[in-house]
Amino acid sequence: MSNATPPGWYPDSATPGSERWWDGAAWTAHLRPAAPAAPAAPAAPTGPAPQGFGPPVPVPSATAVRGNGTRTLVLAVAGLLVVGAAVTGAVLLGRGGDGPGPGAAPSTSVPATGTATTAPSPTGSSSGAGPKVLVDQLNGITLPIPDGWEKPDRTFEQALTMRTADFYDCPGNPSDTCYRATVTSRTANATDITSAEKLARQDIAAAAGEAYGENAAGERTHGGIVSHQQLDSAPVAVAGRAGYQVRWRVRTTKGPGGYVQSLVFPSTIGTESLIIVRYAFDAGPDGPPLTLMDTITKAIRPIGDSATSGGAGSTIAP
Repeated sequence: MSNATPPGWYPDSATPGSERWWDGAAWTAHLRPAAPAAPAAPAAPTGPAPQGFGPPVPVPSATAVRGNGTRTLVLAVAGLLVVGAAVTGAVLLGRGGDGPGPGAAPSTSVPATGTATTAPSPTGSSSGAGPKVLVDQLNGITLPIPDGWEKPDRTFEQALTMRTADFYDCPGNPSDTCYRATVTSRTANATDITSAEKLARQDIAAAAGEAYGENAAGERTHGGIVSHQQLDSAPVAVAGRAGYQVRWRVRTTKGPGGYVQSLVFPSTIGTESLIIVRYAFDAGPDGPPLTLMDTITKAIRPIGDSATSGGAGSTIAP
């Protein structure tokens, strides 16, 4: 009977307040905020505390009043008045100073995670003037977003996607939208293949069909693929890993057709599962230059790599 911990979200001791994804064999780079703990039931008040400030003041019981006579009651009331005046002064001073008033929300501190990062905008770029990158947190890599490209908020792709901002009515189905170029990154989960070369050779047909065959609704966006020509099949180094790429020229019934490429390489984290990066560039004068595929591949970096030759360290043009 196996005692292996099943895949799931578990508290990350190195990142307080966060949970990290365990894939069943190793930790991944995927983080999320930890679910907030259920609030504890408030303790019963022991006396009046105006505006939530000052210590609770015990209320004298009827027995104590009867036992000590009128003088005890007067002293207890006087004590309450003094405490109330002190609390009121503290509240008024708080309102007149630089600190928050009694109605302000309490300040909170964010636990350190060891690294300082800026959350990406919907286009994959930071709010400053830094380079634009597509961050694949699950696979531990970044891809540079070329000028004139975008990272869509939602797509039909079951993969991380970047694409040209320029789009047009698909030639085979004008009610659908096509883009001049698209690049996706995904983990190769549904396969037993462990060779980057074998997986790239197998995946290229699926990449061509996804880009220029049928859409998710089964409609032929370019009228269907009529032929293809293999332009490249070779090993390639990606993010310090030995990968493999296969590139086709695809011809379609309608429109100019295009170029597709399947790039496969091991992840830089966890169990080093294979990553598939698919490229689809329209052919013809309106499509991006084919050399941009190689430029993007060379610029893929592990997350946290500070190299300035690509990835998170530079911006590339189409």
